[in-house]
Amino acid sequence: MFSHTLTKSLAIGATAIAIGGGAYGIVSATASTGSSTATTASSTVAQSTPRFAGGGGSNARSGPAAGGSAGTVASVSKSSFTITTSAGQKVTVKKTSSTNYRMGTSSSSASAVKKGASVLALGTTNGTTITASKVVVQPTKGSATTPSAAGVVPFQRGAQSTSKQVGQIPANYSQGSGTIVSGATASKATEAALIAYPGGIVDRVVKLSNGEYEVHNIGVNWPHHIFVSQSFKVVGAN
Repeated sequence: MFSHTLTKSLAIGATAIAIGGGAYGIVSATASTGSSTATTASSTVAQSTPRFAGGGGSNARSGPAAGGSAGTVASVSKSSFTITTSAGQKVTVKKTSSTNYRMGTSSSSASAVKKGASVLALGTTNGTTITASKVVVQPTKGSATTPSAAGVVPFQRGAQSTSKQVGQIPANYSQGSGTIVSGATASKATEAALIAYPGGIVDRVVKLSNGEYEVHNIGVNWPHHIFVSQSFKVVGAN
């Protein structure tokens, strides 16, 4: 669960990595929800991945894929709600009859989603719209402070994308390689990535040849790729 993970599963690594005269600490986050069984889509990510450039963004998917976002609820309607991420991104979350709601570690309902609440939305991402399969609301009482954005660089039109590497990047990693995954596997990798680096929108999760996952992040200038281990711990970003 989102709250449980925030309070018990998020560990900030003590090791700092010096880059360009600065020091960046690698954040280790673990997603603890759902089954670890992967559901692999038949399509493979194309060999070119354009970066997000405002608006709905662009990517190499052939269509919507599993992902999500986290932020503060800005407005609520019968069929959807909007959230604002910590990096200022506006996201529309569509509700469905099968959307599962949680309040921390407990079952809840759509009524728990109220203006000002902190939420994690997981589901099918299409640009800045998420059709939610699961929404986790962070309880306001006794909850931990929302983690910092761990160096996330918000998107600014006209600004050059930040180029830096944090933590461990797979040695044979090539941007655009791997196979898109969905289901519980994608949800757990997405949750871990958003806890470590909140602010963007995850628009797909890719399983790499070494068994790790690349979580593709849009709506921010950095990080665009967050690497998650097979045990769903964040190990690096670029």
